[in-house]
Parts: sequence; structure tokens; C-alpha cells
Amino acid sequence: MRPTMFVAAMLCAPLLALPWSAVRAQTGDTTSGPTLTMDEAIRLAIQNNPGHLSVVDARRNATAAKRTAWGAFLPTANASFGTSYQQSGNIPLSGNLFNVGSDIYQSSYWLGLTYTLNAATFINPRMQSANVRAADADIAGSAETVRSLVAQDYLTVLQDRAKAVLQDTLVSQADIQLQLAQAKLAVGSGTQLDVTKAQVNLGQARVALLQAKNQVEIDKLKLFQEMGVPEPANVDLTSTFEVKAPTFTVDSVLAIARDDNPALRALESRDKVASLGVSQARGSYLPTLQLSTGLGGYTYEYSNANVLVQGAQFQAQAGLAQCATTDSVRLRVGMPLLGTSCTSNYQFNNSIANQIRAQNNQFPFNFTRQPLQINASLSVPLFDGFQREQRIEQAEATRNDARYKVKAQQLQLTADVTGAYLNLTTAARTVTLQEQNATQARQELALAQEKYRVGAATFLDLSDAQATFQTAENDRINAIYAFHKAFAALESAVGRPLR
Repeated sequence: MRPTMFVAAMLCAPLLALPWSAVRAQTGDTTSGPTLTMDEAIRLAIQNNPGHLSVVDARRNATAAKRTAWGAFLPTANASFGTSYQQSGNIPLSGNLFNVGSDIYQSSYWLGLTYTLNAATFINPRMQSANVRAADADIAGSAETVRSLVAQDYLTVLQDRAKAVLQDTLVSQADIQLQLAQAKLAVGSGTQLDVTKAQVNLGQARVALLQAKNQVEIDKLKLFQEMGVPEPANVDLTSTFEVKAPTFTVDSVLAIARDDNPALRALESRDKVASLGVSQARGSYLPTLQLSTGLGGYTYEYSNANVLVQGAQFQAQAGLAQCATTDSVRLRVGMPLLGTSCTSNYQFNNSIANQIRAQNNQFPFNFTRQPLQINASLSVPLFDGFQREQRIEQAEATRNDARYKVKAQQLQLTADVTGAYLNLTTAARTVTLQEQNATQARQELALAQEKYRVGAATFLDLSDAQATFQTAENDRINAIYAFHKAFAALESAVGRPLR
């Protein structure tokens, strides 16, 4: 029986090398669920992360501003239509009162074009194009940030899961040690104290396993929160990664970062915008050309057309009376009479009255066209209380600030990439050392188990070896995933994947 238990104890260590699905099968967890690779997690996060989608949506403002800047080369157009109503009565005009015997309806329309050209018209499209490039760089930077965060969270879940596998192994070992202590007590070569200690160790191992599995679920929730999607039941993370010392040099990754880092690209685009802003401010000294033209019409209608008929009839009668007076004068002085010319010029009948009524019928759409208008103006700014000078100073300060930010980002990029590279190379060497320590601790545990089995060591020696093995394996797991996280951190600093 005891040799069998020893062999079982020696078989526990290889559990750490098994894939997670195999471990789940060995531990009785056969619930199947969807699988998720790191690349899939990153893709889903870029599609669904709310913060990243907000950055993507902000590009619409830059695109709209660019379209508006190019639209300044086209004339602006406006159309208007209006109506008015005026009640009959006395109307003051130039200090006099005029009686209007009918309500008046009026309507009008106007179609106008205005074209304006100045220095800003030519500079704005270049500025807004640079803003669009900056927005694109912001999107790329946000996507890289999301990729880095998801990668870190994904690796954290894998690290938690590896620790849970280790804890499951430790539970199996603690159970075997308890059986071994009980067997030795049964044959008289052990003590009840050893059995009690073994029971305590088994209980502690089970608690640690429970906490490790719980930590896996907690960090998995954080991963899916970063992805922006709900976590499916029993999802299994399947990506595996190789621990391999980097073959690239720090100079090569620095060159990649200087060419591709989206944060640096965004700041350089905004530096271009700020430089164009200085040109735009200086352009306020240049003249502005404005051209405008349009078509319009109006209507003017009396609600009671008889007012116009009566007025026309009164004018005809007045004209005839004036003609009669003129003829009497001409007769006295011996001049020829006007005769029928007066009658033809000042006649009034129903046909004329009907024509007046028809001409009055204008409101609201029987427009009378206004003459075509074309206006041109060239304005040259002379003095505006030093406001232009102030705008130029502000634009130059903004440009200088943008250049300082580019310089600061370049320095930070160099420091971040170099530091991340050094961390990665250190992490690679650390993995090698921790694997050696874990191998030695595993051998020490096997030797302590054999010694305890034959009575050459106490249960305390076996517990110490077990604690050393647990620490070494934890350190090995931490070193492996510290390497992977350091690689992800270097990719984040560079601004693009490196593998």
C-alpha cells in the first residue's frame, strides 16, 4: 500500500504540465463551454469597449470639420419667404397720416448666393486634414491601449488558472500525505500528531484551492468587462504562449516605436495643426473678397379691391375735369382744343375696373420680380485694437506648446520602450532561474517523501519540503506570466504587436 501511495505522490507533479482541459477532466470538471483566444478577446474588445468606441466616434467631428473646410470654397445659399398683414386705418409716413381704406396683404421671397474668400479659406482644409490624421492616430492609440489591457487581463486569468491547477495538485499531495501518515500510524511507525498535521495541511490546501478558483472567476469578469461584452458560461481561455528570450534589440524596437507609435503620431499631427493655426492668424492681415447676388419678388394686395377701383375712377374724373378746364383756357386764347384725346386718356369703364381688380389679385404667390442684384466687396483690415496681434501670439504659444509635447513624448517613448525591453530581458532570465528552482524543489519534495516513508525524516521535514515546493512553483508561475506581461507592456510602449 505504501509504495502505491508514494508512486501516486510522484505522479502529482506532472499535473502542472497538462493542458487546462485535461486538468479539468482529472478534477471532475467536465462542463464544456465556448473557447476564447487572446486574439479573439482583443478583436471583441476593439468592437465593443465603450471607451474605445467613444474615441472612434470623436473622429466624426474631425471629418465633419474637414468637410466644412472644403465646403468654404463653395458659395453659401439662402432662401426666404415672408408674409405680412396690415389693417386699414391711418398710417403715419414721414410725419403725415395717410388713410388706407382696406386691409393689405403682402408676401415676398428671396434666393441669394454669397461667396467669400480669404486666407482662412485656403488654410482651413489643411488644418482639418491634420486633425483627421490626429483623430486616426487617437483611434489607433486607443485600440492599442485596449489591446494591452485585454492582453494583461487575459494573461492574469491564465496565471490565476495555473495557480489553481497548482493548488489542485497540492490538494492531491496533501491527501496522499495524510494517507501515508495514517498508514504509518496503523503499523506503529507514526504518531497521531503527524496525522493531525496532515489533516490540517489538507484542509489548508482545500481552502487555497477554493480561493484560487474564485480568483480565476473574478479576474475573468474583469477581462470581459474590459472587452465590453457579457461573460458566457464556462468560457475556456485557450491561448498558449512560449517563453523565449527576445531576439530583437532595444534599438530596433525604438526605431519601430518612433515610426509607428500612435500617441507620437497624434501629437505630431496636432503640431502641424498648431503651425497652420499661426499661418491662419497671420492671414487676418490679408483682404477678404465677398460676392453676392440673388433673385427676389413681392406681392401687394388690398383685401378690398374697390378701393383701387374708386381711386382710379376718381383720378379719371379729375383728369377729365382738368382737361375741360384746359380746353376752356385754350379756347379763349385761340388754341386748338384737346377734344377726344382727353376722353381717351381719362376714360373709365367696367372693363378697366375689372382689370384693376385682376391686377390686385397677387397675394400670396403672384410675385412681381425684383431686378437682379450683384454686389462685390473687398475689405482690408486696418486696425482692430491689437486683437490680431493677440491672436497671433496665442497661436504661436499653442504651436510652441504642441512642439514641447512632441519632444516630451519622444523622450517618454524612449524611456518607456527601453525600460520595458530591460524588464522583458530580465523576466526571461528570471523564468530560467525559477524553473531551475522549481525542479530542485520538486526533487527535494520527492526525496523528503521517500525519507518519511522509510522513517528517515519527520513529518515536519516533509511539510517543509512541501512548503518549499509550493513556493517554488508559485514563483515559477509568476515568473512565466511576468514575462508574458512584460512582453505585452513592451508592445504597448512601442504601439504595435511584436509577435
